[in-house]
Amino acid sequence: MSARVHTAPAHPPQQRDDSERLATAAAVLALLADRTRLALLHHLTEGEADVATLTTATGAARPSVSQHLAKLRLAGLVTTRKDGRRVVYRLQHGHLKRLVAEALNVADHKIGQLPPHD
Repeated sequence: MSARVHTAPAHPPQQRDDSERLATAAAVLALLADRTRLALLHHLTEGEADVATLTTATGAARPSVSQHLAKLRLAGLVTTRKDGRRVVYRLQHGHLKRLVAEALNVADHKIGQLPPHD
């Protein structure tokens, strides 16, 4: 007896108005267009971190890091959990992790003058 393997996508396709999808995607990309926020998200692709760790990793001032994290949290791109008195941040989902990685891959190609590829 052979078993059928059914492979489903990570999530089912949703019927949405393209203008809503494009507006939402543009809003996400606009948040990534800031160097400090992109640096924060890039660091969070490696795992969760608190404000002190992210401040050190990005070289930005602590108040700036806190403000950028608040924007990312409000947009639903990062989540938090309490660890004692610390607030620990993490990326909301893997799509964002891959988006940040791809943006940095494009930068590597532009800086290194590497040929485009699929």
